[in-house]
Amino acid sequence: MSKKITFGIIVVVLLALFFWTKGVYNEMVSKDESVKGAWSQVENQYQRRLDLIPNLVNTVKGYASHERETLEAVTNARAQATQTRIDPSGLDAASLQRFQEAQGELSQALSRLLVVAERYPELKANENFRELQVQLEGTENRIATERRRFNETAQGYNIYIRHFPNNLLAGLFGFDQKAYFEAEAEAERAPEVNFDTNR
Repeated sequence: MSKKITFGIIVVVLLALFFWTKGVYNEMVSKDESVKGAWSQVENQYQRRLDLIPNLVNTVKGYASHERETLEAVTNARAQATQTRIDPSGLDAASLQRFQEAQGELSQALSRLLVVAERYPELKANENFRELQVQLEGTENRIATERRRFNETAQGYNIYIRHFPNNLLAGLFGFDQKAYFEAEAEAERAPEVNFDTNR
């Protein structure tokens, strides 16, 4: 009788361990997919900004074609940002930093372009240019929102996989921590977009 009881206890313990492992693993998968989904929303907003830039550059070029250096800087920064992609399963600190640097260069180039635009009253009065400014400002706000959501989602995932004993299974199944977006020292705010056409 004692062998049956011992066997029954072992079976119950093994079943409990199996169901616990299954539950934790499935939760890790779910949280990992949430991080990937949040990352895809970040990329969508950055892509929206990339899509606006050619029209913005062409509009400025029509009024300020001799500002070649600034226009080329924006075009080159856009090309670099387009090439810097991250596989969502490899969101580590190094890859996210490369992505942020490329996007930061583009933000700075856009800021310089908008400063140049201030020198051309006809350009500032152009309806197409003003509409592009509105879209750019809206996109910068969306980027900030999606970055914040991504950080919150990644934080929830990171906390879950670091809790004991979840961390044992995370290591066993290859669930690594995700990196966060960090504010850049010189990019604490979105590029300044000025709608005052009277100046």
